[in-house]
Amino acid sequence: MRTAIASLVFTLLLAAAPCRAQEPPYFVTYSYGLEEPGNLEVAFKGAQASPKYANPFISETMEIEYGVQGWWTTELYLAGQNTSNDSTIFTGYRWENRFRPLMREHFINPVLYVEFEHISRADKSLLEVTGHDSISDFLLTNSQARSEIEKSLELKLILSSNTRGWNISENFIAEKDLNEPEPWEFGYALAVSRPLALAARGKHCVFCPENFSAGAELYGGLGTTDGFGLQATSHYLAPTVGFDIPNGPNVSFSPGFGLNDNSLGVIYRFTVSYEVQQVFGHFHRSSQ
Repeated sequence: MRTAIASLVFTLLLAAAPCRAQEPPYFVTYSYGLEEPGNLEVAFKGAQASPKYANPFISETMEIEYGVQGWWTTELYLAGQNTSNDSTIFTGYRWENRFRPLMREHFINPVLYVEFEHISRADKSLLEVTGHDSISDFLLTNSQARSEIEKSLELKLILSSNTRGWNISENFIAEKDLNEPEPWEFGYALAVSRPLALAARGKHCVFCPENFSAGAELYGGLGTTDGFGLQATSHYLAPTVGFDIPNGPNVSFSPGFGLNDNSLGVIYRFTVSYEVQQVFGHFHRSSQ
C-alpha cells in the first residue's frame, strides 16, 4: 500500500510542472480558495500529541485534491495513526467537496462544504473539533476503538475575506452520525494570516519574506442540538507558519495549545503539499 502510494505521488510530481500553492497556512480552518480546474494537489498532513494518562500518538493523513471546475473542488483523505506502546492502524477515509456559489470577489466570500466520513473511533487526525470531543476520546486502545466505525455527514459554512494582505476566515461546522440516531454536533474554526511581505523582490531567492506567511487559528466544539454551547467542549489556539518553496512544495507547521481541561495539552501539526498543473493534460500529451 505504501509503495503504491509513493509510486503514484512520484509519478505525478515528475509528470507535471511545479506550481506554488498560494494558500493561508491553516490546518483546521478553510479559506475560500479552491483548486484551479485541472490542477491536483497532494499533501501529507501529520499531528502529534501526548495526551494526559494516555499513550503518545502521531496521525498521518494523505490528501488528494483536484479542481473539477472553477466553483468545485473535490478531495479524498486517507488516514492512519501510530500510538506508542500500541499499534499502527488505518483509520478510514473522507470524501470532501467544496462549492463556491459566487465566483466574483466580494468583501465576504462564502463556500459550501460537504463531506462524507467513513472512519473508526481510533482516528486521531483532528481535522476538526465538534460536539463534546475531549481528551477522554484518546484513552481507548486501538483494538478497542478500531471496531467502532462511524459513517457521518459533515457540513461547513466557510466565510472568508482578504483585506490589505490579510486573510480572515470563519467556519461553522455541523456533523451528523449516520449510523445512530445521535444529535447534530457543532463546532467552529476562526483564522487570520498574512504573508511577511506583499511585494516580491526583483531577483529570485528562496528565503525572501514574501515566501513566508504567519497567522493563528482558534477552533473548538459548540456542543450538540441537545445542548448547544461551550459546556464540556474542547478548544485550541494555534499559531501557524507557512513556507512556499519556489518551484517546490509548501511546508506548514503549527503548535496548538489546549485552552481547557477537556483539551489536549499541545498538538504539533505539520503539512507538506505539492501542487501540479493540468495533471491529466500532461498524461495525455505524454501518451501521444
